[in-house]
Amino acid sequence: MRVKVPATTANLGPGFDTLGMALELYNIVELTALPQGELVVEIEGEGISNIPRDDSNIVIKIIRQVYAKAKMQPCGFKLKLINHIPVARGLGSSAAALVGGAVAANELCGNVLTDQEVLELVTTFEGHPDNVAPALFGGVVVSAEVQNAQGSEVVSRKIPPPYGLKALVAIPDFHLATKKARSVLPRQVPFEDALFNLSRVSMVIMAFVHNDWELLGKVMDDRLHQPYREELIPGMKDVFAAAYDAGAIAAVLSGAGPTLIAFARENTEDIARAMKEAFERHGVKATIQELKPSPVGAKVF
Repeated sequence: MRVKVPATTANLGPGFDTLGMALELYNIVELTALPQGELVVEIEGEGISNIPRDDSNIVIKIIRQVYAKAKMQPCGFKLKLINHIPVARGLGSSAAALVGGAVAANELCGNVLTDQEVLELVTTFEGHPDNVAPALFGGVVVSAEVQNAQGSEVVSRKIPPPYGLKALVAIPDFHLATKKARSVLPRQVPFEDALFNLSRVSMVIMAFVHNDWELLGKVMDDRLHQPYREELIPGMKDVFAAAYDAGAIAAVLSGAGPTLIAFARENTEDIARAMKEAFERHGVKATIQELKPSPVGAKVF
């Protein structure tokens, strides 16, 4: 089975652990069943030097969980990961790998699990659904974990990707582990900051639903995570300012970072150059990619 999975950008400013968008940058997961006990893991592209090639590989772990949930006898596997999504940069590389592995394994099991069950399984492994849901479904996805009679479930709703919107993705030449990026967040925030984000995330959703770019430019700011993570990303505030000065609609931290994203419909070359130069003024080399939102998520091909 071959599965193509998009990169994702989570949070989208104020939607901490809630909003995510799929982007047209893809990893490919290839999975082949082998005789029981055999395991072969091959890596191409991003992460080739540090992704495990044994049972500690997270994709192998999620594959085995799919087989267990599907009540299928485990077998051996040949797993090939063709990675174009940068690792530990805030573009959902781990979510893409897990979703790709889960979808491929479910195909080999005869599609026993529903999309919802795959979502639940991968979210439990990943810890939160903001990257997982758009990687699985594509588009912009709003997600929440809610209580039910069985304990909890992930509720998600997809918004079609905004028409004509482009993402200028500035990828710094350094890694930032999600664990470290979460460690700087406070356990409590002021009531005013919580209210600020509640109002903004509601408006961000409305802006995407209605393709209202003027509104998006007014409400894509945040007080819950970006101010605390700024210290981990040299030049972050100046890169944002440069993007806005060059004509960006909005600029946000992608997931836990360190990638920064500016959204625009025009002047994309000017915005990309301004972001790159702003990073360079702080001694940071960055690669800029212009990506579109991906309307589809994980796809068997």
